[in-house]
Amino acid sequence: MIISHRHRFIFIKTQKTAGSSLEIALSRICGPEDVITPLTHEEEEVRKALGYRGCQNYIIPFRQYKRLDWAKLAYFRKRVQFIEHASAAQIQWYIDPDVWSSYFKFCFERNPWDKTVSYYYWHEGDKTHGSIRNFLETGEAGEMLGFNLYSRGGMPVVDKVFLYEDMPEALQELSGRFNLKEPLTLPDFKAKGQVRKDRRHYREILSLEEQELIAKIFAREIRYFSYSF
Repeated sequence: MIISHRHRFIFIKTQKTAGSSLEIALSRICGPEDVITPLTHEEEEVRKALGYRGCQNYIIPFRQYKRLDWAKLAYFRKRVQFIEHASAAQIQWYIDPDVWSSYFKFCFERNPWDKTVSYYYWHEGDKTHGSIRNFLETGEAGEMLGFNLYSRGGMPVVDKVFLYEDMPEALQELSGRFNLKEPLTLPDFKAKGQVRKDRRHYREILSLEEQELIAKIFAREIRYFSYSF
């Protein structure tokens, strides 16, 4: 997750939408006052090697604490902080209302069938459940962080949801919006991209039953973005 005061945007990071790669790319254009949440050690090393900003300013200042935060601090002895997959509601809770209303808020979504296959391998479902069908029946696929992060009451609350399938066009649009001299590009590093063994298209992997199960789990995304198998 990134809150950029320099370019006046809020990036909400969803799962299995190249979120880490996007966050690394966006780190290049961030300023010293911007909020950048931590990535994995390996991903932070990539940011460092590229000369981009690493995680910073993600610990919530005391001036923004709510009553419950003070209670948690007293009990757990741990500061409240913005997390990697912070939701729109969580972000809005801790920032100035004018920042939320005036900054460009965006995220990415992905075809649910394609995203589920990616999540299955990233979540090591092939090792723990054997088949995608078994994985789906556990309900773990529904725990993927996506629609609930950027919506409220079944409707997105961000200014734009870009589609993972349109990544080149999205990066071009963002580069223009932020008036960048050098356009945004994703790093060659493929964050978490080496765990998937079956590289076939999702249509070749999923059975009819698996296709229908995914359609039920992600009915909101399919309906809202008109996704089709």
